[in-house]
Order: sequence, then C-alpha cells, then structure tokens
Amino acid sequence: MPLMKSWVSSANSTAHPFPLNNLPYGVFSVDSDDPRCGVAIGDMILDMQAAEETGLIQLGDVPLFDVPYWNDLMEEGPAVWAALRDRLTALLSEGAAEQEKVEPLLVAASAAELHMPFAVSEYTDFYAGKNHAFNVGTMFRGPENALPPNWLHIPIGYNGRASSVVASGTDVRRPWGQLKGPNDDKPRWAPCARFDIELEMGAIVGTPSEGPITVQEADDHIFGYVLLNDWSARDIQAWEYQPLGPFQAKATANTISPWIVTKAALEPFRCDTPEREVELLDHLKDCGPMLYDIDLEVTMAPEGKEATTIARTNYKEMYYSAAQQLAHHATSGCPMNAGDLLGSGTISGSTKDSRGSLLELSWGGKEPLTLDTGEERSFIADGDTLTLKGAAKGDGYTIGFGDCTGTVLAALEDPYAR
Repeated sequence: MPLMKSWVSSANSTAHPFPLNNLPYGVFSVDSDDPRCGVAIGDMILDMQAAEETGLIQLGDVPLFDVPYWNDLMEEGPAVWAALRDRLTALLSEGAAEQEKVEPLLVAASAAELHMPFAVSEYTDFYAGKNHAFNVGTMFRGPENALPPNWLHIPIGYNGRASSVVASGTDVRRPWGQLKGPNDDKPRWAPCARFDIELEMGAIVGTPSEGPITVQEADDHIFGYVLLNDWSARDIQAWEYQPLGPFQAKATANTISPWIVTKAALEPFRCDTPEREVELLDHLKDCGPMLYDIDLEVTMAPEGKEATTIARTNYKEMYYSAAQQLAHHATSGCPMNAGDLLGSGTISGSTKDSRGSLLELSWGGKEPLTLDTGEERSFIADGDTLTLKGAAKGDGYTIGFGDCTGTVLAALEDPYAR
C-alpha cells in the first residue's frame, strides 16, 4: 500500500511518523483544558471529543469520546474499530468533502501535552525474545543451560503492576531495595546501582475474553501496539527473583509511548515468527504472520548532553508473537480485559549493537559502552534520558509511535531513616 494523501499537508511527508496510513490514537490537552482523546495526523491532532459533539463522528447511541482514554472504543469491538478508521480516513483524505468542518477541530501537536492514551486494566510482561533470553541465560548459567527447559514450548511471563505504567516523558526515580552480591554475607539496603531498560513492544487487548481462546482469536482481540520500556533494577532482581521471579525489581515504572498504533495500520508489515526449534503444542501453533517488521532503536543522553544511539533492532526478532502470548495467558481461563497491556519481553537481535538492554550491551557490566560524549556506561546514571523509537517503513511512508522517553532521577534519601 503506498502513501495515502491527506489535505493535512504535513502528513504527506515520506518521513513523517503520522501519515493518513497511520492515524494513531492518543490523549492530549492544551493549556488548562481537560485531557481528551485525539488522533494524530501529520503535525496536527484531531480533537475526537469535539468531532463527536459536532456529529462528524457518530459510532452509536452512546458517546465514546467524552472520557480521556480509548477504553470505551476498545470495548465496542473490531467492527466499530474498523468503522472509525474508515470514517477518519474519509474525513482526512485529500479532497474530503467535509474538510471545512474538520479544520477547526485540529490542534497543533506542538501546543499539546500528551497523556496516558488508555487506562491500563492489567499488565503482564513476557520473556519472549530468544536472543535476549539466551544472552541473559549465558551470563548466569553458561550457553549450554542458557534457556530454561520450558522456554521453547511456552511464552514465559509474569503478572506485573498496572499502576507502574506511565506515559512517555514521566521522570523515573531510582529505586531502593535489598541488594546482595555473590560475595556478600548478607543483604544490605541501598539504592539500585545497576538500573537498566528493556526495549519492548506493548500489545493492548481490546476485546475481553472469559476463557481459552485460539491464537487467531487472540490476534483479533488485539487493539493496537505501543513502545514499552520495562525499567529494571538488575541488582535487586538478582537477589529477589528466586524462586518466583521478578517483583520489586520490575515495579518502579514501565514507560509507554504516547500513541496507540492500531493493528489495522500495521497490517502491511506483518511477518512470520522464526522457524521453530521445537514444535509447539496445537493451541500455540502459528496460524499466519503474527509479528511485524518494525525498526526499533534506543538512545541514551547524559544530563544536558547529546544522545547516543546505543542499540538498533527489529520487532520481528521475537520468538513468540503477541497473539501467542495472549492465547497462552488465557489458557487457564484467566479473564482478559479491554485495556490489558502485554509487554513483549526484551527485543534483542543477534549482534552486539542490537541488544535491547544495558545488561546485554555491557555484558553484565564487564564491557562498558562508550557514548558519543566520551562517557562510559555499564548501567544508567542519574540524569540520563533513555528514549525508545520505533518505525515501520512502508511504500513512501513511515508508521511511527512517538518517542518513549524517561529521565532517571537520583534515589530519594533513605525513606526509612529516622
């Protein structure tokens, strides 16, 4: 599919992340106005609350955009999702008959503040990138035992905290925790010294379910995707994770990008998961291309200095798709809700410069990175800003998500000191 032309001229640039082919969903505010739903088109945002109030958008008898989140639309299901996309395309296409009615409802993106685009119902994080799992396993168990015995059979995950999910641009405070090195006699209470990121994609569940669903049904239930940074306290994690896995090490924050890119916008970029080393059980088998060809990168900027790109990879490196993750999540009968967020797990490629975490990039701190500023990093320093970027490259257009960024603040004074 080539670039679709819009009467919003900025949307017709081949490099702009928000062409008519994209139409991502977010929440914005201007000055002291209340946050409201908006659709990005070029350098502008279409005010969806105003569009609904004026009758330009009518999807049923009940208003869907009088709230500052997209969950109400999610709950309407795929037919309504498709109807909205068709209507938006008609309103914003070059030569649209209703252009004069739409123009007053556009807001300059440069004047808007972006907020959380949806209310997160539940949050689950997976460990479904093979290169990442192999790298981490090699560091701690050696290459012969890098992957746990179950890894090639199921997408491993854990239930996280929905309350930890924050919008891009939110500062992240370095956490305190119990730390115990391999040569320490006992744990100590201290700020995290090995704070890290994980480059992930987040899949947003739109259609709820009450019992097991197939991989195809799971794919149909997914509303859209965001970039996701799973901030990780590696030294806290090393002490706490046995036997039940991550807990406080992963509870500080999970930053998401500000725009939900719908599954419909990503259709031209579908691709297959990698060849299976072990045949999956029938309920998890691939039933078509379920991954997406999305270029990803990570930049790191020390306080007040230019950013360095420290990693480049692609979402197609995942071993399990979001649809397989969702299908596996529901096998027990676990209810899935509109607004559930599924983190893909760290997306790493096969080369050193494509690793999606500092743990891998510095190989556990043994091989520090040298930034363009000349500074070295094994893990994140206070004041560093980490930014995730993602883009799918089409025929003369780009599908973007907006930057997923956060700056690490110094740990608080000991909160338990008296």
